[in-house]
Amino acid sequence: MKENIFERIKTFILKESAVDMDITRDTKIEDDLGIYGDDADDFIIAFGREFDVDIKHFPLGNYFSGEGDVILPSIIRFFTNGKKRERKILQSVI
Repeated sequence: MKENIFERIKTFILKESAVDMDITRDTKIEDDLGIYGDDADDFIIAFGREFDVDIKHFPLGNYFSGEGDVILPSIIRFFTNGKKRERKILQSVI
């Protein structure tokens, strides 16, 4: 049963991300597939629809980087000794 669910998730990821790679339980959506910002929002919405999951309160910013400039925030963090916000990893439990 669990393998069946994982195969459905793999099929969904390949369709939504338009990548041609082997999806494993260790594949990271942002780091490996390059999904972040508005694309991550669309991805999670599509996931909710496909698997009938309520995503209204899903904290997208905890798991994905936003759109936009990465250089300016890096410079600001350098001068203010700020730390880059750590993202949580969406992990398969299947």
